Amino acid sequence: MNQTIFPDQLAVNEERIALLERLSNACAVSGNEAAVREIVLEQLRLICPQFEIDSLGNVLATRPANQPNPLRVMLAAHMDEIGLMIVDQQDGSFLQFETVGGIDERRLPGQAVLVGNDLLPGVIGATPIHLTEPDERNRPFTANKLRIDMGSEGAKRVKPGDYAVFASKFQQTGPSLMGKALDDRLGVASLLTLLTCAPAHLELLAAFTVQEEVGLRGAGVAAHALQPDLAIVLDATPANDLPVWDENENMLYNTRLGYGPALYVADGATLSDPRLVSLFLKTAEKYAIPVQIRQPGGGGTDAGSIHLRRGGIPSISLSVPIRYAHSPLSLARRADWENALKLTYAVLDELSPAVFEGKR
Repeated sequence: MNQTIFPDQLAVNEERIALLERLSNACAVSGNEAAVREIVLEQLRLICPQFEIDSLGNVLATRPANQPNPLRVMLAAHMDEIGLMIVDQQDGSFLQFETVGGIDERRLPGQAVLVGNDLLPGVIGATPIHLTEPDERNRPFTANKLRIDMGSEGAKRVKPGDYAVFASKFQQTGPSLMGKALDDRLGVASLLTLLTCAPAHLELLAAFTVQEEVGLRGAGVAAHALQPDLAIVLDATPANDLPVWDENENMLYNTRLGYGPALYVADGATLSDPRLVSLFLKTAEKYAIPVQIRQPGGGGTDAGSIHLRRGGIPSISLSVPIRYAHSPLSLARRADWENALKLTYAVLDELSPAVFEGKR
């Protein structure tokens, strides 16, 4: 086993967690990422002054290399989260809404939400179970049958086009981190961290992207502008590791908490570059960093858009596993996040043009 000295910045300490808490509590539904963008810009002014905001709202930062003709490496993480958009006001206090991103509509009834730019409180209303007819109790709720109730005064301050988010607040419990929008505020916090300490032989192109949850839109624009040699996407992915009802082993998990970051070989939008897959796995073994393969299937990350730009950009994704993704509250392990930071740093340290020599 080889040893390397990892920078202190990669430790998931109270400073890192405080940053994640701010990001998680910020409200930034796809298309309205301003609250997270402001936190990102605040951090970049301290660590990487060379940055810009493009016309779509992506934040693009460049950290130059310390040598000529370096590899241009794009690191991407998306700022947006799932949420709701107000489309109509009815009967004074009720707000009709549409979902933004992949929300499980069965979980909506009874959820507390924050609405509009002033983050006004509301609740998603539904008939109480004891007042529901027996034949209706097993019918799943759908968004078009639900309304946000704000009371008559609150609703007057909201208009169609405003957004609503779940009102969940970030918290720690033992080795676990819980909060809304850990997909992908974990990636945003990781990218900000890596900008402070990534190996200097690379030109680092950081993309804090928008509108990932509604079609990987910002990443394609960012990749076209940055023109990287390769891309690494930092995200979060569903763990789906709960026990099954018949007490047999759960063989249908995507990933599992506590087994390290999840490396993508294939998903619904990307077949990862096999040379990058090999580099990640060899580096993980070299430095004894736990890593798991995200089980192939649906879903996707910004890599699905990035790898199709220009003449094709070699791309791969590394995610922190989370339980209860795309719900009001997700749960992650501190150790998985720290190992994702360490593995990404180690891969960057190992990267050279030699990774692309020979056959794909």
